[in-house]
Amino acid sequence: MTGVSAIIPTLNEAAHLAATIDAARDAGVDEIIVSDGGSVDPTVEIARSLGARVITGERVRARQLNRGAEEASHDALLFLHADTLLPHGAADAIRRAIDAGLEFGGFRIAFIEPHFRLRYVAFLVNARTRMTRAPWGDQAQFARRDAFARAGGYPDFPIMEDYELARRMSRAGRTTLLPLTVRTSGRRFLSNGVVRTSIVNWTVIAAYHLGVSPERLAKWYRGVR
Repeated sequence: MTGVSAIIPTLNEAAHLAATIDAARDAGVDEIIVSDGGSVDPTVEIARSLGARVITGERVRARQLNRGAEEASHDALLFLHADTLLPHGAADAIRRAIDAGLEFGGFRIAFIEPHFRLRYVAFLVNARTRMTRAPWGDQAQFARRDAFARAGGYPDFPIMEDYELARRMSRAGRTTLLPLTVRTSGRRFLSNGVVRTSIVNWTVIAAYHLGVSPERLAKWYRGVR
């Protein structure tokens, strides 16, 4: 059966990483790679102490993810945010999907923080993904190695790399939304406001479709966060 390599991009994620690695192990992944972008907190030490393989390099997330994919030992690549917790059985669900011929997918989402507005955001995200079968990065994207390579990996963007990969994979191959739920932190929504964060996110997506470059979008996005 197909092995699963989990790739976690990090930058100063000491507060969340241990729980993410523990959940990944409990979920049955075969390998954990932490692709660090220059953390100055104990992120790297935590990763190593928990048995993860650590690689280091530039802090652009797309490049961190691609480095991890290059170093992975298995044919199922799971791209996991450092504050996202996999459910039990996640690795077996990925293996079954890959072995059935699916090439790309992700999970339903819930937020760790018990805020009613975050439940509404999760509902909308899950509804969108059921229709599009194009899960985004915080939904624990996974891909078959050869399909990921054919798509060119994550595009070398400073923002929107997960969105663009999902678009490419949904056009090129068989994609799925697995019937399991990852739990991720809603800290950005809570710190910046749920409505404001949602408006910013969809404005970025609309501008991207109108041809605004990811570089310009990244500058604007970081200025309004």
